[in-house]
Amino acid sequence: MLFLRGGGGGGAAAVAGGVFSRYFSRKRSPDLRRINPKVPTEEATVISRNLYRIVKNNGPLSVSHTWNHAKEAGIDGLNSKTHMKILLKWMMGRKMLKLSCTHVRNAKKFHYSILPEDPQARKNLSSPSPAPDTTKASGKVEKQQQKRSRKGK
Repeated sequence: MLFLRGGGGGGAAAVAGGVFSRYFSRKRSPDLRRINPKVPTEEATVISRNLYRIVKNNGPLSVSHTWNHAKEAGIDGLNSKTHMKILLKWMMGRKMLKLSCTHVRNAKKFHYSILPEDPQARKNLSSPSPAPDTTKASGKVEKQQQKRSRKGK
């Protein structure tokens, strides 16, 4: 216990030791973006769109209810319930879904739901975008134009 001794002049070392021990004692969060969906990315996006539509239309769903709806919908490329769970985790890593937990007496219920849509993104999609220029401006000119447009707002 090097940092816990109460010797003289060890104030900075004790603070650094406390920060060091707090940092390394934390559990690392899982990297959900690196989950392998077990199918090619194009096929995974098609399946995830169908799963997203199911969750969006039917509200917060548990895994078993999602599987029942997926079987009824007849999603191509979805092999099993385990494969669907992997894809749901993959979708969470892509920020398409969120997992919430509710406590019912002594049990926990986990439900997947969609993330609330960003009003800024919806506004950008609804407004018509200007036609892109065929000539590409140089980097300096482009940066100057961006600065001017920011000052005007």
